[in-house]
Amino acid sequence: MIQTINLKKRPVGAPTLDNFELTESENNLTIKDGEVLLETKYLSVDPYLRGRMSDAKSYVPPFEVGKPLNSGIIAEVIDSKNENFTKGDFVRDRLDWKTLQVSKGENLQKVDPDKAPLSAYLGIVGMTGLTAYLGLHEIGKPKKGETLIVSGAAGAVGSVVGQIGKILGLTVIGIAGSDEKVELLTSEFGFDRGINYKTTEDMKAAIKEAAPDGVDIYFDNVGGEISDAVLFSINKFARTINCGAISVYNNTETPTGVSVQPFLIKNSALMQGFIVSNYSDKFPEAMEQLSKWLGEEKLTYRETIVEGFENTPQAFLDMMDGKKKGKMIVKV
Repeated sequence: MIQTINLKKRPVGAPTLDNFELTESENNLTIKDGEVLLETKYLSVDPYLRGRMSDAKSYVPPFEVGKPLNSGIIAEVIDSKNENFTKGDFVRDRLDWKTLQVSKGENLQKVDPDKAPLSAYLGIVGMTGLTAYLGLHEIGKPKKGETLIVSGAAGAVGSVVGQIGKILGLTVIGIAGSDEKVELLTSEFGFDRGINYKTTEDMKAAIKEAAPDGVDIYFDNVGGEISDAVLFSINKFARTINCGAISVYNNTETPTGVSVQPFLIKNSALMQGFIVSNYSDKFPEAMEQLSKWLGEEKLTYRETIVEGFENTPQAFLDMMDGKKKGKMIVKV
């Protein structure tokens, strides 16, 4: 049998399990010359998927109602008529949420389970690590001695950003949503300080206290009121890297906040959004550096692994609610 998870209907506000549909069908798949048959092993759930569930213009097309969702997947080649792949190879690609599927092999990348755990190729040595490294490097342009603040700091991207910042000689402050996560930032990921935004009544004051010399780089994973508060502490020539805005993804009305222009003008500051594919030409060098740091034990990572393909929708909802540490992955 083949299991598939489709988008049943588009969410209004926060998604629920009713937005997903699990179907089963007979396995009658066959492959032609140039194709491979893939069995899903690990599946990534990520905040950007929420945007694709809505019928709104974005940098990637929205999911179609009644069709499978898709995301980063590690799969095993179980049959091949493609000269570039053999049975037993493990590959990575953005694939449909199916337990079995056919690929023409055009975008498949082989991954080596002897160099890193398979799940890591969806995280620290995959798009998560690339997003952290390239966003910080290309937009943040960090200089030793500067101060970096990271929101969503205990998440998959944020935790890597902070560690890279420490490797590069920055003072790193993380913002997260529980005392446990804040403790994780300093004890495991090497951040200098952490702020629990859920128990902090005055974020502007807390940021000023944590960063008395001001903020040179802000790696923004959340948007909203937290990011507004950071603006009051940015230094001259500060750089804000807009990676995500998970705090407003479920809003049904246009969010309002402080006007950023006065802060950017008076500080000659930069604010730039990005998607990691903007820097696809730099993927090889970034992967090499991340792998080197991982091998030198300068980087560590956390994963929250959910067992069972059928639990993918709940894993997605839990990820959106912050019920995870590090990268959220489904093991099929």
